[in-house]
Amino acid sequence: MALTLEKALIQLSDRASAKRRSAAKRLGKLADETAGPALLHALQREIGDRRTWETQYEMIMAFGACGYRPAIGFLAELAQEPTDATALYLALGDSIVRLRSPQDGFAAPLEWCLDRGDPSLVDGALRAVAALRAVLDAGTVDRILDFLDPLDPYDGLRYWAAVAATEWPGDRVRVFLESCAAGPRTDVADAAATSLESRHQGLKEQP
Repeated sequence: MALTLEKALIQLSDRASAKRRSAAKRLGKLADETAGPALLHALQREIGDRRTWETQYEMIMAFGACGYRPAIGFLAELAQEPTDATALYLALGDSIVRLRSPQDGFAAPLEWCLDRGDPSLVDGALRAVAALRAVLDAGTVDRILDFLDPLDPYDGLRYWAAVAATEWPGDRVRVFLESCAAGPRTDVADAAATSLESRHQGLKEQP
């Protein structure tokens, strides 16, 4: 039986890392903002232990799912600290974008991640953009493409951008997608081809 919110919060303090991890994952699925303070306390306890990076990953992802914006300062601090567990940067980029303020929209957190220059952080940010079907302005799109264009054709960092770019504005996006669709990585090429088809269909449906 799935954990209730109350039981998941209690399980965040379990001695077993696997139990804490499953609790954090459950809280992410419940997406209840009231879980935020307990998650933050749990992550602050957990973060120094390299052995439990998978548990830390689920806790960080849960913040974005729950929409707990008070965590953003701590997450930003973590994103600037070195770690061997690069998957944490993926989760941090994802949640930092999801916890954007309504006033700033997607541009500010996305550009903050781009400015850090870490590929995993950017990958997570773009994953959130794709999942949320974010509408971006032309300036932010240019910043993303400036980051991606110099990469090796085999670099998978283009994947989430190719997924998300369906409704991004500008001819430069079309060129980017065509380049990805003709590239050597099947996952990126398939995502780009799907986005190109969606863009083409959208143009045909315009009055």
